[in-house]
Amino acid sequence: MTLSLILACVWLLVANILAMIPSQDNHWRRAYVLIAFGVPLWVWVVVENGWLIALVVLIAAMSVLRWPVIYLTRWFKRLVMRG
Repeated sequence: MTLSLILACVWLLVANILAMIPSQDNHWRRAYVLIAFGVPLWVWVVVENGWLIALVVLIAAMSVLRWPVIYLTRWFKRLVMRG
């Protein structure tokens, strides 16, 4: 297993632990930090392991950070429907 996959697994573990801890702002601050660390980590997984493994990591990360993905999808739909 490559270092990028090990760090991706650690990222997923930390994200799940942070999701279990109560939060005043519905975990949005933590989500921003996880996204800031997760995107470069995902790019590293793509470079080291290829697209198929990176797709699995992306799906796992999207399952943890589902609300930012839902809001991004809603925003994109509104953007497309306007123009």
